[in-house]
Amino acid sequence: MLRQIIGQAKKHPSLIPLFIFIGAGGTGAALYVLRLALFNPDVSWDRKNNPEPWNKLGPNEQYKVSYSIVSELLEGVF
Repeated sequence: MLRQIIGQAKKHPSLIPLFIFIGAGGTGAALYVLRLALFNPDVSWDRKNNPEPWNKLGPNEQYKVSYSIVSELLEGVF
């Protein structure tokens, strides 16, 4: 399959940006899912030793994006 992609890129050089952006999008999506699976406190991989990891978070720890953070970021952009 990689040989076919390289062959198409040689025949049609205008497809190279498409392959780059598709590859970057797929890689970004895979890394995002990996981050959610490994670092999200809602996911419990070790149910015997740590059945409820979300209970270990302190009252001041924030792990989800709230509306106030999003609105502050958008105010800076617009």
